[in-house]
Amino acid sequence: MSKKELKTNAMRMLDRFKIPYEYLTYECDEFISGVSIADKTGLPHELVYKTLVTTGKSKEYYVFVIPIEAELDLKKAAKAVGEKSVEMLPVKEITRVTGYVRGGCTAIGMKKKFPAVLDESAKALDQIYVSGGKIGMQLRLRPEDLRRAADAEYADIVQCS
Repeated sequence: MSKKELKTNAMRMLDRFKIPYEYLTYECDEFISGVSIADKTGLPHELVYKTLVTTGKSKEYYVFVIPIEAELDLKKAAKAVGEKSVEMLPVKEITRVTGYVRGGCTAIGMKKKFPAVLDESAKALDQIYVSGGKIGMQLRLRPEDLRRAADAEYADIVQCS
């Protein structure tokens, strides 16, 4: 497969911003968890982040990027985006809202720009892995570059263990 065929919206956006990244592909036909992806690709769990989409009380959509082993703290998430409350977007609505499929959703290049928040734990890392915009692809990039490309803010949005 040529590189041109592999380009996703997320990759095209990163190219447009002149943000360096690497992509990694793996065999997968359907949704698997971020932990399963890390195990399948041999990536350290602490470097792999998942993208979650929520809807606020205002009916606005919000994107949160958190470590794969973490749980989104809905109260902290709502506070980070100035909402009274947020809830997870139903799986059946992910493609309609984002343009991406479950398991291939990334904060970069959604069909509409939504407020995005990257968990502050990413600040301490040199590189992180996030979905590349389709199932079977991960992108490796600097957290600050992801934050810039997604026009995201940093905040503490995960549940304490």
